[in-house]
This record gives sequence, structure tokens and C-alpha cells, in this order.
Amino acid sequence: MRALRFLLRKEFLQIFRDHTILGMLFVLPLVQLLVLANAATFEVKSARLFVVDHDHTPASRGLVDRLAASGRFVPTASSPSPARADEAMLRRETDVILVVPAGFERDVVRGRRAEVQLVVNAEDGAAAGVIQSYAGRIFASYSSELSAGVMSPAIEVRRRGWYNPELKYLDYMVPGILVVLVTLIGTLLTAMNIVREKEAGTLDQLNVTPITRSTFIAAKLIPLWSLALLDLALGLGLAHLVFGVPVRGSVVLVFCSAAIYLVGALGIGLWISTIAETQQQAMFVTFSIMMVYLLMSGLFTPIRGMPGWAQWAAQLNPLTHFVRLMRAVLLKGAGPADVAPQLLMLALIGVVVLTLAVRQYRKRAV
Repeated sequence: MRALRFLLRKEFLQIFRDHTILGMLFVLPLVQLLVLANAATFEVKSARLFVVDHDHTPASRGLVDRLAASGRFVPTASSPSPARADEAMLRRETDVILVVPAGFERDVVRGRRAEVQLVVNAEDGAAAGVIQSYAGRIFASYSSELSAGVMSPAIEVRRRGWYNPELKYLDYMVPGILVVLVTLIGTLLTAMNIVREKEAGTLDQLNVTPITRSTFIAAKLIPLWSLALLDLALGLGLAHLVFGVPVRGSVVLVFCSAAIYLVGALGIGLWISTIAETQQQAMFVTFSIMMVYLLMSGLFTPIRGMPGWAQWAAQLNPLTHFVRLMRAVLLKGAGPADVAPQLLMLALIGVVVLTLAVRQYRKRAV
């Protein structure tokens, strides 16, 4: 323990003397959180609407007004010519074309089926799907109002979103983005830790001392582990105060889970550090692994939509389990029993990764 105490003192002094590392630890993640929370979103705030109205009745104008009143659609142009609408979409002057056929109001009043055409620019398939969903809800609501005096629907559907009633995208994305930023910064710094000692020539001096290899790895891990927890606390506070992200579960559970998760996440950085010879190699390997982390974590796309083999591989990704855990605790108020599977997987990954890091360092120690 005495040797570990002196090594920890050395590591903390090195960290706090390097202002660049301090900036990467505390300033960069918070700035990135403020930017990415608004940029990394599939939500469509507004879509430019081109109207082709062949009916010219109060019902058709009311449909356009209802779309505009939602705030999701902004009428920018209108014309009786579908060709002009197609040209506007080709020039990227509009995102959606609404075509109202002649006889729209007559069909609605007589209780017959009334049709409209919605043409969406589907270059971005995800955004097109969101726009169609917005328009579909507005059309259904407007149709029910128009036909209320003519016929009553046999089935009335009332929607309610649990855990996120207002469907705020920030509530879903910000916890995941925060985890990614803390992981990225922490893993990158730990990956360069031992490599920096190699390049400076101080690693050979440490290797001839009587300290054990597990003590050496612990001394490298504990400082950045503790600072990463502090970083997570600052980011969580910023997310709650600035973006209004709810904290419905136990904060103690969040940080206990984070303590387990960071052992594995930063341990991967230490393992990279033991196999890399230069800081350039360590950075390249880290970013390569982080790309797999991100794409197979379920942060941006649901894991259940991946092929079967990819879903199995995603279970080996610690980011997958911690993002799921954070969302469950913060949004749903989940307790320890609810997130026990994620905690067990994080603990198992941490043990395996630290064992690999110690064994790999032993092979390279003099």
C-alpha cells in the first residue's frame, strides 16, 4: 500500500501539472455535451412544405393551416402545377410536397374516403420517416374533426408515452452522449498513459523497482478513474440544469454503476497502452475501438434492429450495458434489481479487461 500511495501521488502530480490534460478531462467533454446534445438528434424541428391544392376549399386550406400550426411544417410555396413542386424538391427548396386532389372536401363531407398525397424527400431515410409520422398524426386528427358530424369512429385510440410523455429527444440522447464523452476522454488518456512512460524512458526505471505489476496498473487506473467520476458528475449536473434531463432514479446507483463501468472502460485503455509502442499507435487503436463502441452500443440505432451475430457481439461492449443502465435509472427510475443484469456484465467485463492488462504488461516488463 505504501508503494501504491507514492505511485498515486506521482500520477496525480503529473495530471495536474499538465493543463492540456485537465482541459481534455473537464472542459472538452462539457463543451462537447452542449454541442452534441443539440446536433446528435433525429428530431425534425421544421420541414419546408410545398402545397399543390387542386380543391381550393375551406377543408383543404384547413389541412394546410393545421400542418403549419403544428410548428413542424413551414409552408414556403404553393402552385397548381405538380411539375413546379418537383422542380423545387430537386433544387432542395422544399422538403415535403402536399397534393390535395379536387373533391377532397366533398368526399370528407359525404363520409367517403378522402385521399391526399404526401411526397417526402427521402435522401435521409430516418428524417423522412419522422416527417411521415408527424404528418400522419396531424392528418388523423384533422380527419376525425371533419368527420365528427358525419360518422363517429368505431375505435378511439388514446396515446400515452411512458417515461418520456412529451417525447423529448434530449431526455433519451443526452445520457448516452454523456457516457460516450466520458468514455472517449478517459480511454484515450489511459491509452496514452504507459506509452508516455515508454517514450520518456521512465518505464524502464519503474520496471526495476520492487513494485508488483498489479500495483503499477492500479496506480495508472485509479487517478483517471476518480477524475472520470468527477467528470460524470459535472456532466450530469449540466444535463439536468441546461437540458432538463430528469433524474428519477437513485444518483447513488448511477455513480456506483459508473464506478464499475469505468474499471472496464479505462482498463481497455490501459490494455491498449501496454501493447502500443508510441502515442500515435495508442490514439489510432483507441479511435478504432471507439468506432465499434459507438456503432454497436445502441446509442443511435436500436440493437434489436441489428443482425443476430451483431446483437450477440454488442453484449461484449461495456458501453451497451451502461448506456442502457443510465437511461433506465434516469428516465424510468429503475432500481438495483432492475439493472442487475447490466451490473453483472459490467463487473465481468471489468475483471476480464484488467486481467488482460496486467498479463500483457507482465509480458513486456523487464
